[in-house]
Amino acid sequence: MAAERVALLTGTNRGAGHGIAAALHAAGFRLISLNRTIRGCPWLGEIECDLSDATSIAAAMAKVADRADRLDVCVLNAAIRRLAPISELRADDWLESVATNLTAPFLLTKATLPAVRKARGLYVFVGSHAATRFFEGGAAYCGTKAGLKALVEILLLEERAAGVRAVLVSPGAIANRPDDFSPAKISPESLGSMVTDLILRTPEDIVVGEIELRPAVLKDPPVAGISRLQSV
Repeated sequence: MAAERVALLTGTNRGAGHGIAAALHAAGFRLISLNRTIRGCPWLGEIECDLSDATSIAAAMAKVADRADRLDVCVLNAAIRRLAPISELRADDWLESVATNLTAPFLLTKATLPAVRKARGLYVFVGSHAATRFFEGGAAYCGTKAGLKALVEILLLEERAAGVRAVLVSPGAIANRPDDFSPAKISPESLGSMVTDLILRTPEDIVVGEIELRPAVLKDPPVAGISRLQSV
C-alpha cells in the first residue's frame, strides 16, 4: 500500500492558495493548511497562523509536527500586497510585507526541512512577475518577491544533495478575488492544475528551478512594438 502523501500549504482560504489546495486534495494528498482566516473546510486541515508573527508560526509548526513527521510537498503561497510610493509607504506596511512575504517562507522552510528531507520532497514557492518587473508603488511587494526568488535558488543549491527540490512558480496576474472573472488573468483553478502537474509529473532526475506563467489573453489594447520599450 502506497504511503500517504502529505502537503503543507499556506494561504488556502481563498484565491490561488485555495485553487492549489483543491487540486492537491483531488490528487489524493492529505492537506495541512496554515491560514490567518479560517475557511472552515475540513479537508483543508487548517491551523490558524498569522504569518507576520514569528511566535504564531512557531506555535503552528508545533501542531504540524503532531500531524505529520514527513512532508512530501510544501506550497508556500501566502503573501500580502501593500502598494504605495516610497515617500508614502508606511513603515508598518513595509515591515508586515517583509515579515509575511519573506521572513515567513524562511522560517517555515527552516522548520520543515527535516520532514521534507525525510520524504525527499519538494518546496513550491509562489512568487510573482513583480520580482523582476518592477513598478512604481511596488517597493514592498517587488522587493520581497525579489528576495523570495533569491531564497529559493539558495535553498536549491544547499539542499539538492539531500534529495530536496525547490521550485519558484512565477505567475502573472491571478484572479484572486471571488468576483474577478477577467479573461486576462489566470484562474486559481488553472494555477492549481499547473502546480499539481508540476508536483506529480516532474521526473525524479529533473529539478525545475523556476517556471513562469502568463495569462493567455492580453488586455486591450496591448502595448506593442517600440511603444513597449518606451513604456518602461
